[in-house]
Amino acid sequence: MKIFIPFILVLFLCLACKNETSSLDTAAAENSTDVSSEKPEFAIIIHGGAGTILKKNMTPEKEAAYKAKLEEAIRVGYEVLKNGGSSLDAVTKTINVMEDSPLFNAGKGAVFTNAETNELDASIMDGKTLNAGASAGTTTVRNPIDLARAVMDNSKHVMLSGKGAELFAKEQDLTLVEPSYFHTDRRLESLKRVKEREAKKAGKVDTESAYLDFYDADIKNAKFGTVGCAALDKKGNLAAGTSTGGMTNKRYGRVGDAPIIGSGTYANNATCAVSSTGWGEYFIRAQVAHDISALMDYKGLSLKEASKIVLDKVAALGGDGGIVAVDKNGNMVAEFNTAGMYRATMNDQGELEIGIYEQ
Repeated sequence: MKIFIPFILVLFLCLACKNETSSLDTAAAENSTDVSSEKPEFAIIIHGGAGTILKKNMTPEKEAAYKAKLEEAIRVGYEVLKNGGSSLDAVTKTINVMEDSPLFNAGKGAVFTNAETNELDASIMDGKTLNAGASAGTTTVRNPIDLARAVMDNSKHVMLSGKGAELFAKEQDLTLVEPSYFHTDRRLESLKRVKEREAKKAGKVDTESAYLDFYDADIKNAKFGTVGCAALDKKGNLAAGTSTGGMTNKRYGRVGDAPIIGSGTYANNATCAVSSTGWGEYFIRAQVAHDISALMDYKGLSLKEASKIVLDKVAALGGDGGIVAVDKNGNMVAEFNTAGMYRATMNDQGELEIGIYEQ
């Protein structure tokens, strides 16, 4: 009997340990299912500008047109990524579609300067190498994002501007057009309204206050409409690009944030890829795109957390706008502090989401 007592105790302890181990294994499996998810193979997100975009001011036809073009653009990039192409190619080709559409303030739909010309800016960045390219103030390059890409790939520089940038574009056999190619009646009318509104505010024209208020939206949104894209490819490489016609009624060769690396565009495989849209002067001061990456890198914040903090900082300075971004794990964010932002996302499962109005 004395022999069996220790044996029974040992047997009891073994069974207890086995049950405890089994319970721990089950709990671990359950926790694993809850908190972990398979990293997407690739992801892509785009924007077509932010601003006072209200559903009450949008006709069904116009809303459908914007959604159709956003879908067309992002599907082009999606196909590049799906077929194993690079994030740089996806960004470039996606932005090409929006540059060729008069709906957006980039390429064909670029806004007018005070002198009734169109001056275009663009930038692109490779998250793998941190190489980047940009162009500013061009008037004859059909697709400025292609010029930014050529500056990155085929020159020792990061940014070229004006006539020099156009000469380089010609040497690179990029498509050049007459300046009139960018002229659209819609954008010219916007310029005229902004100028008229400025004249009225200066007291040069007598008018009732209600009439002035009617044009407030034109003044407020004169700085919006930039297009951009951020993407993650199957090799884990991030890229971002941005293209714009700048600010309606701009003068003196004004350049905003879109062609400035770290402000309008930034990509780093260690963190994220970002494209900005909004009031460029404030996005430059806040170094928006790079600051989002820095907060992730130095403080370990998520893409969502970092994006919100940086845009809150822009708002505190007096600026507004938004960003689209994707991190190294395929998480995508569209953050803005305006009434709306044209945007779309697609993941590796082919799931498409399109948004226009407030989040």
